Parts: sequence; C-alpha cells; structure tokens
Amino acid sequence: MRARSIRMLLFGAALAAGVYAQNQQPPKTHLKEGDMAPDFTLTSTAGGKVKLSDLRGKSNVVLAFFPAAFTGG
Repeated sequence: MRARSIRMLLFGAALAAGVYAQNQQPPKTHLKEGDMAPDFTLTSTAGGKVKLSDLRGKSNVVLAFFPAAFTGG
C-alpha cells in the first residue's frame, strides 16, 4: 500500500510540473536561425566543464534542445 501511495504522489508531482511548464512563456531572444551561438559553459557527462568557445574552429558542434518531460514539444 505504501508503494502505491508513493507512486501516486510522484505521478501528481509530475503532472503538476507538466502543467506549470506548459504555462511558461519561452525566453525572448535576439538570435535568429543561422546566427552564431553565444559562448556558454556546461557540465559534461563526465563531470568536467565544456566551454563552447574552446571548441570553436576545432570541432563540429551540434546543439540539441529537448523539452522537459510532460511538456508539449
């Protein structure tokens, strides 16, 4: 019975997060298709830091963006 309660709680939280995310407006940006991406730093899957400008001119870079779970995409 306890596992069922936990699953229902998690489902409710996920549902609420999805509804909240759908009501959010995307951030405004001045970027247009074909523009060079601004420099940024992210954490790699190995745990280190990766800076976009460190890769510029040395390697091809593909940026992929995925919507959050339970959101329209």
